[in-house]
Amino acid sequence: MQQVQQQPHETATSFVNIAAYKFITFNDTAEKRPVFLEFCQQHKLRGTVILSPEGINLFLAGKRADIDAFLTWLRADARFADIQVKESFSEHQPFNRMLVKLKAEIITMKHPLIKPEEGRAPFVEAKTLKRWLDQGHDDNGKPVVMVDTRNAFEVDVGTFENTIDYRIEKFTEFPQVIADHKDELNDKTVVTFCTGGIRCEKAAIHMQNIGYDSVYQLEGGILKYFEEVGGAHYQGDCFVFDYRTALNPQLQETQTEQCFACRAVVTPREQLSPAYVPGKSCPHCAPELAAAAPASQPNASATA
Repeated sequence: MQQVQQQPHETATSFVNIAAYKFITFNDTAEKRPVFLEFCQQHKLRGTVILSPEGINLFLAGKRADIDAFLTWLRADARFADIQVKESFSEHQPFNRMLVKLKAEIITMKHPLIKPEEGRAPFVEAKTLKRWLDQGHDDNGKPVVMVDTRNAFEVDVGTFENTIDYRIEKFTEFPQVIADHKDELNDKTVVTFCTGGIRCEKAAIHMQNIGYDSVYQLEGGILKYFEEVGGAHYQGDCFVFDYRTALNPQLQETQTEQCFACRAVVTPREQLSPAYVPGKSCPHCAPELAAAAPASQPNASATA
């Protein structure tokens, strides 16, 4: 039996990295933006908080006492009293500044009729999903199909074995592509997944709305799966939108490579570029090839 590998232990010098979201009516975002920013700055937190009429989405890092103070403060608002948080640890601050943004959606899908707070799609927890994948079917005997709702460059860093990957470039493409493939998935149990749960939650609700009758979201996304069961049935690492770039199933930052030609550090994402040829070149020293590389890493934007 595969053993679950433990994530790194917190140390006195660790930065605590948290990811969280919640769909909830949040009509006072403009008033709350400076309040959030001031509190986070006072506690030396960095990262991104997105405030939207449909809820909150955040990725933050700081010392344990400051993270705990933030969560106590956030949960004092009844709307966020039960917000669930995923944690990992790093020995350096993975964000370079603190941002609080106002947006129309906490994850852009351009389907405003989807309101997860009015009822969630069914979800499957990590341990149950592992059992389904171990046995090759769900508890009703239906074959299980994994559908990745992330962008293509994220999938290339790592994903579940035998997953369906529609090579989308942005999440707004998902509603149409999943509608186009409905007939071929109708006799299967579909499990949508993403980094932290937010995209797959919206995706599963949309799929229910267009007639899928056996669809689940992976509760907490890949990061929660790593935390609870390790890397079983998963290949590679998980891309994250901060300067760690990717985490392995032990929730450890992945190692970067150094270009032999120019000695520049090459992140796992940059290694996807056609300009990266081990021992010869990388996007930093082969600009004529770098034009075909994935866009430069976002500046610590929160997503999931």
